[in-house]
This record gives sequence, C-alpha cells and structure tokens, in this order.
Amino acid sequence: MATNDDRRRRPRPQQGPGGPRAPRQKRPLPAGEQFFTPGATGLRKSVETRSAAPMAYLFTQVPRWLAPAVLVVLLLTGFAVAAWPGGLAVLPVLAFVAWLAYLSWPSLGIGGRLLRVVMLVFMVVLAADRFGVFQTFSR
Repeated sequence: MATNDDRRRRPRPQQGPGGPRAPRQKRPLPAGEQFFTPGATGLRKSVETRSAAPMAYLFTQVPRWLAPAVLVVLLLTGFAVAAWPGGLAVLPVLAFVAWLAYLSWPSLGIGGRLLRVVMLVFMVVLAADRFGVFQTFSR
C-alpha cells in the first residue's frame, strides 16, 4: 500500500491535450493583453523591441525584490543627500519611471497619464534641486 510520502516522491507523467507524453501547449494571452503595442511604428516600435530583452532579463533572472529595492534606496538617497550625489542617485530612478511611463502610455486613461506626468515632473524638479539649479534663483 502506498503512503502519501511514496506518492509525493513518484514523478507524474506530464499530462497534455494529446495524452501522458504529449508536450504541453503554452497558454494564450488573455484578450487585450499584448506585449507590444499593436500597429506601433517608428520610435515606439524601436523602444519596445529594444526593451524586450532587458525587461525579460530583469523579471526572470534577477530576484523580484531586487529592482524595487534598488530603486527605493536610490530615491531615498536622492531625498536625503542635498548635493549633486543626491541628484545622481535620482537620475536612474527618473530614467526607469520615464521608460515605464512611455511603454504604458497607450493603454492608460487620462488619470494614469496625468499621474505619470506629475511623477516625472516631481522627479525632474528633485534632481534639479539636488544639482543646485534653484540656488541661483534665490540669490
């Protein structure tokens, strides 16, 4: 008689639509979910194509917590350091947020677009402040 432990140790044959040894078919994407913008041309198509490999690497080969953790540390450094190193810390976060905003722009409503523009403007002002742009106006 097989126990629960014995059943867990035995490998099960893969079940596919054609029987026990048939390869599994990939699930299709849900309706409306596409990786690339349909009908994109020019700059958008180029950015989406060139972004595919780094994005796939970032989300499959690197631990999931690493990218957000690094971005948070860089942003907090930008808040805490009031000189040009704080501005340098904000620049990669600004670039990442701008990249994501550009890629998601076609699928957003007016609220999402406005939120992304406000976030980008805030980060540009933060970086400019850390680089001392506004100190020249206060004198």
